Amino acid sequence: MFDAPLAAHHRLIGRWAAARDMAVRRYTRVEARRHIERVFSSAVLDILRPIELADFRVVVLHGTMAEPPALALICDDLGQLDLGWIEDSDAPIAWRAAVYRTLEQTLGCVLPVFAYGDLFEEMSMYYWEGETDDEAARECLIHHQGVDPDEIDEQALPSAMRARRPDWMIGDNAAPSDQLPAGLRRKLDTLDKARDAVTGVPPDQDIWHVDREIVGAYLPGYDECAPMPPLTLVPFEQFARELDDLARQGMEMGFMDVAGFCQLEQVDRIDGWFASLTLGAQFLLAVQDLVQLDPTTL
Repeated sequence: MFDAPLAAHHRLIGRWAAARDMAVRRYTRVEARRHIERVFSSAVLDILRPIELADFRVVVLHGTMAEPPALALICDDLGQLDLGWIEDSDAPIAWRAAVYRTLEQTLGCVLPVFAYGDLFEEMSMYYWEGETDDEAARECLIHHQGVDPDEIDEQALPSAMRARRPDWMIGDNAAPSDQLPAGLRRKLDTLDKARDAVTGVPPDQDIWHVDREIVGAYLPGYDECAPMPPLTLVPFEQFARELDDLARQGMEMGFMDVAGFCQLEQVDRIDGWFASLTLGAQFLLAVQDLVQLDPTTL
């Protein structure tokens, strides 16, 4: 029991924490706040601690007169995700391309991450007015941006950007599932099931769906952030210029780094938040296991 009123978010989380505390005692307001934060933080860390793929932190948001308290899961990492053996091993290109394609298709359900297609689209809109072939891109550079035809950098045209993709980034090079080693198929199957568990959560319980407009009501300036997430599957070695160009706005204005968000209308919503957080963590652990494997053992 508390001997002074607590803020709304402390009251909600406090009721959740009290249900897990067998000892009954009276707390001062300061003691209660510290106890609530300690119990909640410990439960969060137990779930997130095994994840090495990305660093997260949870921010408890007070809410307003019109909005309830909320929990935001922030991704504190920036740059290229470690792709492990997919990027730097001697494993067959077909295996590596199959795994990379799967990561492109699935990682966005939990991580704030962009892939090559997103990068190409952003570069196309920024430099070539949405054009995707070389001739149209040249016309755009000449007539819309005033670039001298003799000074156009051929390496900055769409075809050159596509050509810099390593073979393992190209989906057409991916081996069919039945041509992959059994051990790799099992890991991909585990990943698919973990993804299905995350995406199968009812919308009102899914913390990994982030509504930018709602988040903006809690985090001033969030709606002015760069439109791209902070993490990427695009290798820096081949696309340093494009990634630097894209990151410039984010470094100045901030990135879309909220990975999860949940409004706390009722205390039972906290249990739902933890359940959804756990499913996301299990998915990331499956990704981590896939990326960190030793392909010579397959």
